[in-house]
Amino acid sequence: MLSSLAARTALVTCVVAVMSVVVTAAVGAPLALTRDNTAAQQRLEDDATLLTVLLRPKLATARNPADEEAVVKQLAAKNIDVYLIRAGQPDRAGLPPSAVKAIANGQPVKAHRGLVDGRVRLLVGRAIGKDGNGFVVTEPPPTGTLARFFGQLWIALLAGLAAGLIAGPLLARRISRPIRTVAAAAKRLSAGDRTVTLSPDGPAEVAELAHAVNALTAALATSEGREREFLLSVSHELRTPLTTIRGYAEALADGVVGEDGVQRAGRTVLDEAERLDRLIADLLVLARLEAADLPIEMVEVDLCSLLATTAEAWGGRVASAGLLLRTELPPFAVPVVTDPGRIRQIIDGLLENALRVVPAQAPLVLALYTSPSAAWLEVRDGGPGFTDEDLAVAFERGALSRRYQGIRKVGSGLGLALAARLSRRLGARIDAGHAAEGGARFTVTFPLRTVS
Repeated sequence: MLSSLAARTALVTCVVAVMSVVVTAAVGAPLALTRDNTAAQQRLEDDATLLTVLLRPKLATARNPADEEAVVKQLAAKNIDVYLIRAGQPDRAGLPPSAVKAIANGQPVKAHRGLVDGRVRLLVGRAIGKDGNGFVVTEPPPTGTLARFFGQLWIALLAGLAAGLIAGPLLARRISRPIRTVAAAAKRLSAGDRTVTLSPDGPAEVAELAHAVNALTAALATSEGREREFLLSVSHELRTPLTTIRGYAEALADGVVGEDGVQRAGRTVLDEAERLDRLIADLLVLARLEAADLPIEMVEVDLCSLLATTAEAWGGRVASAGLLLRTELPPFAVPVVTDPGRIRQIIDGLLENALRVVPAQAPLVLALYTSPSAAWLEVRDGGPGFTDEDLAVAFERGALSRRYQGIRKVGSGLGLALAARLSRRLGARIDAGHAAEGGARFTVTFPLRTVS
């Protein structure tokens, strides 16, 4: 089984060693053959040079078979055959005609392979004088080169495999050490330990991995802290209407509320139930958005008509809160492709936030503007507004609710986070800023396009 890093590393190092030996063999075998052939030819050239010195006086005089035979026997002991040529005629058959012709013409024959008496031999020739005298010496080409080469190669192969088996586990241990450290850190993180930190030592990749784990630890700690604060905020928002409903329900059950107060108690219970329902609906929509499970129906919508309808629907509620609702709409249709129900959900959430904090007699504005490439709606108010630091975290879930808890009236912290996520799903962009009326300004921008 090769499930461990050590086993796999050992296998890889062994394969690399074998491949190195194979490549060495592929390159070295031809070089070894060439080297041995060159060495043999050089030796034969040296023997021919020496033989020229020995035979020159003998071939220049009358033939003396005894002298020539002594020389031939001396070389035959070295497995070298000598062919004597006088006046262009070899002393026996078997030589290549080209070699005989070269000697007869007074030219040397360079060492090379050729057929001599039907066998492949190394041969070299020398001409002595200009009378067609000379000689050709031959010897068998070198053999056993590849056998010797591959015989020595086994030693290198075994050494490479041994090195791979030894170095592989050691290398794997060194490589796997930071991985094991990270794995242990991940287990501690999964167990809830948020104090995990790794030292960014070692190679650049290991240091980068340590930085990533440390960043993950910090992000998890921050996220869980925000989740706890969010749950505390939501639990408070849920408890408030539930406490009111429970109080009035107990009063009604105990008969404490008289006949003239029953209608008012029922209205209060209904308002609190609706508030509770809106909060639960927001939580559900937010959860579905994060799970990418929220249905979106994109159609062509006239934003001008949608804002006019929204202002009409909110008119009574805004007036009862003592605010001054104003619209700034163009005198023409502004068609965009979006989901009208989700856009209305965004606008309603922004208006709901405004009603919570804007004081009486302050303005509340619904506006729509266009450019050749985009249209943007604005919800502005004359309330307390935001600081520059608030704007940086305005759409983070529960951020402003935590910041202003106990300072001014706040909600669950879901509204703006929900508006931001809905805007992104619709292909729009939402921004927060300072309004000319002195309060907050929220801008939702849409690209101008039509249904194809």
